[in-house]
Amino acid sequence: MTAVSEYSKVTPELEQLASLCRANNTIDPQDYVRYDVKRGLRDLNGNGVVAGLTEISEVHAKEKINGESVPVPGKLFYRGYAIEDIVHGFIDSGRFGFEETAYLLMFGQLPTAEQLADFNRQLAFYRTLPSNFVRDVILKAPSQDMMNTLARSVLTMASYDDNPDDISLPNVVRQCIDLLAIFPLLSVYGYQAYSYKEGNSLYIHAPRPDLSTAENILTLLRPDSSYTPLEAHILDLCLVLHAEHGGGNNSTFTTHVVTSSGTDTYSCMAAALASLKGPRHGGANIKVMQMFEDMKQSLPDWADEDAIRNYLTGLLHKERFDKSGLIYGMGHAVYSISDPRATLLKGFVHKLCAEKGMEKEYGLYAAVERLAPEVIAQERKIYKGVSANVDFYSGFVYHMLGLPTELYTPMFAVARVAGWSAHRLEELINMGKIIRPAYVAVLPRREYVPISDRT
Repeated sequence: MTAVSEYSKVTPELEQLASLCRANNTIDPQDYVRYDVKRGLRDLNGNGVVAGLTEISEVHAKEKINGESVPVPGKLFYRGYAIEDIVHGFIDSGRFGFEETAYLLMFGQLPTAEQLADFNRQLAFYRTLPSNFVRDVILKAPSQDMMNTLARSVLTMASYDDNPDDISLPNVVRQCIDLLAIFPLLSVYGYQAYSYKEGNSLYIHAPRPDLSTAENILTLLRPDSSYTPLEAHILDLCLVLHAEHGGGNNSTFTTHVVTSSGTDTYSCMAAALASLKGPRHGGANIKVMQMFEDMKQSLPDWADEDAIRNYLTGLLHKERFDKSGLIYGMGHAVYSISDPRATLLKGFVHKLCAEKGMEKEYGLYAAVERLAPEVIAQERKIYKGVSANVDFYSGFVYHMLGLPTELYTPMFAVARVAGWSAHRLEELINMGKIIRPAYVAVLPRREYVPISDRT
């Protein structure tokens, strides 16, 4: 085990300072009620505080019926198009859809065949890193945290840009297309550098200009660069479903906030990555996978529904897995009846399970998806329904594709950079005031005490 360096140790002095910090920064929870503060920018019913307008996407989970807001099956729209129609549009014709989706999100309209071909050529042109970047930046200081590696690489890319601070629209479009193209390289190469540091073989494959983003990810990641058509298409579907989810999600709102300050594209994307790294945002599918691994080890018979119910009840009672009291992958801040992304992904997961010979695992996932809402309803008083979210199945997909868990959240970023780019462009075009919400100061004013009189 590597010894902790002197600089990384938490000393008693630091513990004491932390205690002082906690003592002088704890706000009375009742103050939030007294001053009508919407904690997390959401009211008591879970409705988000309106902070802006967007034409990029819509997350629809409630409708007004007889003057009352009523939960409905979830719908997701990209630029006004239902996500189901977009997905079936490219799946039914056997095409890959992520590049088309990125074009739609960033530029506001579905591309013609000619426009899509030109966009793919641009992505292929930019899908390369500066000379010696892999050696000098990625391999030189590998980290076990791929999101930190990715953010560092993005910030370093600014040093290779002749116009990094130019926020004119054409220049930002160039930068966004460039980052959209290289995020897969930065992610996979970052993981391979870490894996090499841990004693594994190092292989660095070059991307292929004739392949889609999903195909290139599998080509770069696997030692033999091989993959099946179903593997590539289901990874492409995951990228499409993760590409965008409204302006209010934490990382996208971060994109709007920092863009409103006039900062550069690289700093903006690094800030969004910092947000996505948080386990409350981008790391949920890792927790789902870990929970299921614990479940599989705990249950002798994966088809025993009584045993599954007992395990799920144990999760809620903080007796199982990480004792957090959560069933990971169940529930969403907006959706209650259903998450349309999970619904779309589920059918393709079943096909991939058949290809991989993992129907038994699929049966367990399907049983948990069906039983968890019943168990939660019995154990908890909740104001809305609970259903499986997209993370419930996406981690399972990545597991079957052989992606290391270290790359689960970076894959989210590879997809979401399309949405971040769209929102950055939208904010730049409509930019007015810097985004600066108000905070209420609740500490009484005090008189300054000379140091000689302090105790």
